[in-house]
Amino acid sequence: MGSLLSPPRHRQRPRNHQQTRRLGALLVCAGLALSACSAAPDTDRGADHAASAPEDGAATTAAPAVERLQARVVERLDYDESLFTQGLEVGKDGNLLVGTGRYGESGVHRLVPGETSPQKSTALADDQFGEGITRSGDTLWQLTWKSGTALSFDADTLETTGSAEYSGEGWGLCDMGDRLALSDGTSTLRFVDRDNFDELDRVTVTLDGEEIDEINELECVDGQIYANVWFSTDILRIDPATGTVDAVIDASGLANNAAPNPDNVLNGIAHIPGTDEYYLTGKRWPDLYRVTFE
Repeated sequence: MGSLLSPPRHRQRPRNHQQTRRLGALLVCAGLALSACSAAPDTDRGADHAASAPEDGAATTAAPAVERLQARVVERLDYDESLFTQGLEVGKDGNLLVGTGRYGESGVHRLVPGETSPQKSTALADDQFGEGITRSGDTLWQLTWKSGTALSFDADTLETTGSAEYSGEGWGLCDMGDRLALSDGTSTLRFVDRDNFDELDRVTVTLDGEEIDEINELECVDGQIYANVWFSTDILRIDPATGTVDAVIDASGLANNAAPNPDNVLNGIAHIPGTDEYYLTGKRWPDLYRVTFE
């Protein structure tokens, strides 16, 4: 590992506390059926309701309720607490593929679940800050934060095989089967070509009509996108066709046993193929949790 050439990303971007409060308020509102969550004054409520009331008994269509789920721990496993985890995948052999960040420390790794040192690692150049990963067939892709470059590796050997370019920042990545979903730290999800990262489409992530930014690590499962929000213990399930959040998963019950550091937050979602279970971990966490969403 080389020396740091720049401060870590998460210290260069101070947490947007207004956004945190707004997200928290939205999550509370999503679980309630009452309109009292609105911050609007009540003075004209009667007039508003009268104006919007259906005529002749016509039915109204309510927005679908946001499902509220909990991450229930099935098993706790040891994990390599030196890994600044940015992306987490399950390889076709059942082992973990991990993408890590920080200048001079970034790379991709293969790790047996429950073991605390990688079987295989490939380092990035010292001037590249690694971000999210996804396995697309026999290829493992890793984003970089500000380099505008996605690096490809052989998913079995972790040997470097190529690269592709994209605009803006890279945060999270997952494979939807016909395209890749890419997050850049904003409320936007971009959909790009699996081979050359040409942009195909994009959507804005919203919860109860409000944009949610700082979308980070991604995992594509059964046509839906699971995303963690930077510095939050909530995981969002997103409809990729609309960007609408249709479920919020509370992962606050997972113990964060990492060394005290504001960077050491929940980050890493990997679906376990053939099951309804997931692996969850965080940056420099000593723990890997096998969970269900219930």
